[in-house]
Amino acid sequence: MRLLAPFLLISTLAAAQNTFPAIGSWREHLPTNSTLGVAITPERVYAATPYALFSVSRDGNEVERLSKIGGLSETGISTIRYDAAAGKLYVAYTNSNIDVLTNNGIRNIPDLKRESVSGDKSIYDFFPAGNVVYVSTGLGIWVLDADRYETKDSWFIGNGGAYVRTRAVTRDNDFIYAATDEGLKRTPVSNPTPADFRSWQNLSGTGGLSPTAPAGVANVSGRIVAWAGDTLWAQNGATWSLFWTNGKPITGINPTEGRLGVTQTFLTGSPTQALVLNADGSVFRSATAAPPLSYPLVAALDGTTLWVADLYAGLSSWSGGAPEFYKPNGPDGIASGEMTVRNGVLYAAAGTVNDSWNYLYDRNGIYQYKDGRWTNYNQFRLPVLDTVMDLISVAVDPRDESFWGGSYGGGLVHYTGTNSLEIYKQNSPVGPTIGDPASYRVAGLAFDAAGNLWIANYGAGRILHVRKTDGTWASFSPPFTLNENAIAQLVFDDEGILWALSPKGNGVIAYYPGENIDSPSDDRWRLLRSGGGNGNLPAGEPLCLAKDRSGFVWIGTTDGVAIMQCGSSVFTGCEATLPIVQGTNSFANYLFKGEEVRSIAVDGADRKWVGTRNGLWLISPDGDKRLQHFTEDNSPLLSNDIKRVAIDGASGEVFVSTSKGICSFRADATEGSEDYSSLQVFPNPVPPGYTGSIAVRGLREGSIVKITELNGRLVYQSRSNGGTATWNGRDYQGRAVASGVYLVFVRQEGQPEKGVGKIVFLGK
Repeated sequence: MRLLAPFLLISTLAAAQNTFPAIGSWREHLPTNSTLGVAITPERVYAATPYALFSVSRDGNEVERLSKIGGLSETGISTIRYDAAAGKLYVAYTNSNIDVLTNNGIRNIPDLKRESVSGDKSIYDFFPAGNVVYVSTGLGIWVLDADRYETKDSWFIGNGGAYVRTRAVTRDNDFIYAATDEGLKRTPVSNPTPADFRSWQNLSGTGGLSPTAPAGVANVSGRIVAWAGDTLWAQNGATWSLFWTNGKPITGINPTEGRLGVTQTFLTGSPTQALVLNADGSVFRSATAAPPLSYPLVAALDGTTLWVADLYAGLSSWSGGAPEFYKPNGPDGIASGEMTVRNGVLYAAAGTVNDSWNYLYDRNGIYQYKDGRWTNYNQFRLPVLDTVMDLISVAVDPRDESFWGGSYGGGLVHYTGTNSLEIYKQNSPVGPTIGDPASYRVAGLAFDAAGNLWIANYGAGRILHVRKTDGTWASFSPPFTLNENAIAQLVFDDEGILWALSPKGNGVIAYYPGENIDSPSDDRWRLLRSGGGNGNLPAGEPLCLAKDRSGFVWIGTTDGVAIMQCGSSVFTGCEATLPIVQGTNSFANYLFKGEEVRSIAVDGADRKWVGTRNGLWLISPDGDKRLQHFTEDNSPLLSNDIKRVAIDGASGEVFVSTSKGICSFRADATEGSEDYSSLQVFPNPVPPGYTGSIAVRGLREGSIVKITELNGRLVYQSRSNGGTATWNGRDYQGRAVASGVYLVFVRQEGQPEKGVGKIVFLGK
């Protein structure tokens, strides 16, 4: 077993969430508005989201976060349970991995995750019982040795010894009970062979218990209570009797402080509620409100305070007055659409379409990350957006920093203020989809050098529009036929050529609007496809575009990468080049051949950050070397399934949208500065024992950086990546430098050297 991270570091890691990350460090930007479970420990109340954990101090004054980046093994939680006797918090993940959090650290139990079985390995609940933990899974009951942190046994108790989904386990002095899809089953605690399915008795439909398969079972102060449908049943010796019901759907039960937490959601007629029942079935506490409760799943008692985990309303506490809600700042969901950074602000479109370019009806809108805080622009906060879904593209106006969103079906949206926006559909040249007149599909947006907004109008009669700086419009159609009139992402190169994805098997469009936007007479068009003479794109479907610092356009496809190094000669037959990279087997191959390249972003050193289904890659400027490969196994990357990548050129932070949420990595390249007036060294002073990178930022691109002792002796020399150079605090022989003061000198090639700063290493 492996110690992953000290449990007591959680507060430190959480406090650093909104501080600027060090080079080489990661941070998460996960949603916290949905909670699946709640567990109360002596110090804190833990909430499980679909992605990670957060916790609240018992007095409710302090909120902290814990994710894969902070020490958890995975992203994607299914349930949590606290063992008060042992002081352990059990965390189950959607991939069947298990973490155990204690005051000494985080222990991982990957046994079930690694188990090669064809059945449902999902984990539904934990029941700690001394030195064992009963894990309810889709296979049956998995028994853990709580002291050795490993599998002790597995019980497949379905009919004939088959797998059977087991939603909960409990026990009393005499029996172990399991709520399965075949009914409520039990076996004696003294049974020497509980793995034998024949030793389990099915109680459902006998002794007055409902024949409906139970969704849960719990021990409430010695009474076994089963949940079936909208009713709770209590065992009385050999018979069962009604424990509690109000005829409304139950969403969860949870044994808590000798009582039973019950959650319900009502579609009509009654408010959603969470309540706590005494051992006799009477109501001890209740929280009834809709809103703010929406779909409560777990209710847990802490003295007189009721804590509720709600699928849509997050974590709340109820102490008699108005409830308190706890939602650490974050985006409302996953961002699968375009992302862009301008002036240190990240904009992420949450929406997406499927591989066939059909609607997915995503309602999450656009997320903005500014000054360490997320703001969500969607119909949950702006009701005027109630018909605007699948926002898949975003662009920022360089004149006033307002931003525009493209909805795949709902038209063009202009966000002009915190609660102010404009929607362009029937009231503009944005046209309806041919064959779907109620749908206005905007699949790509880009501003040109003059500040005009260009709009990709997928499926319309005219697929390309421009809204000029004076508010007037012009519309265009290519001189060639496109399947479904498909057009998506837009990118301008340095020569003013507009590049556009055209999915559905079409290719990539190059378009030059000429000197007069309003006149089609000087327009130039070309459709690039796969194969020599057609554009030389890879055989796969184009998926993404990016312009690099040399002015070249990179095209990611389902079968690798192509580079357009043509400029205006693209209209006279220039074709794409396919970069060749040296493979690990000493054989060269086309870059990302056979790989689905979904997103490409360019950093300050002209390196390419490439998102694929198999992780995040860092590629050399010309594409001939793979410099780094980040995966969920070798890094804190949340998922290998990358959706989009965007880079803050000023800070070097690489934002990565994955199928499990957004995370970011502080890389070692920034955009170069015009001079050295804004140079920064950090950390400075360097604390004792520091082993990370020391960065010199604010350099001119390609600067030579020298570190010397006060007497002029050279300690280290490097060249900057764009506007940043890094140093590991060691000399040329790999020895850590002594405490003291070191000088920083910088120059560009062929220019005189200039002393610009000092670095102080503190002694122990």
